Amino acid sequence: MSIDVSSLYNGYVNNAIESAAATRTDQAFNRDLNNSTDEELMSACKQFESYFVEMMFKEMLKTVNVDSEMSAPTKNLMNYFKDNLTQEYAKSATDTSDFGLAHMLYEQMKRTNG
Repeated sequence: MSIDVSSLYNGYVNNAIESAAATRTDQAFNRDLNNSTDEELMSACKQFESYFVEMMFKEMLKTVNVDSEMSAPTKNLMNYFKDNLTQEYAKSATDTSDFGLAHMLYEQMKRTNG
């Protein structure tokens, strides 16, 4: 009986990535913001903006083929760290730049929730 360590590792890495993304989005988007302060509301809007920019960056990275000669385990490690780096780039971009999405969401939520 042969155990394919590479596919076991691939499954582990993919599950870890999906679990981390699900936890982060659940925390950011499944909160009741009806009784929140203005700071909490703006924080939630900034988190959504960061998530949106992260998804945009990930789609942009799909257009670049830099790891075509890597082995499967190396490629999986690169994908894992690339996701973390993309998250940090998105957070940094939304902290230092004003895309306007967070402010639009904030204004809309203030109007909707009173």
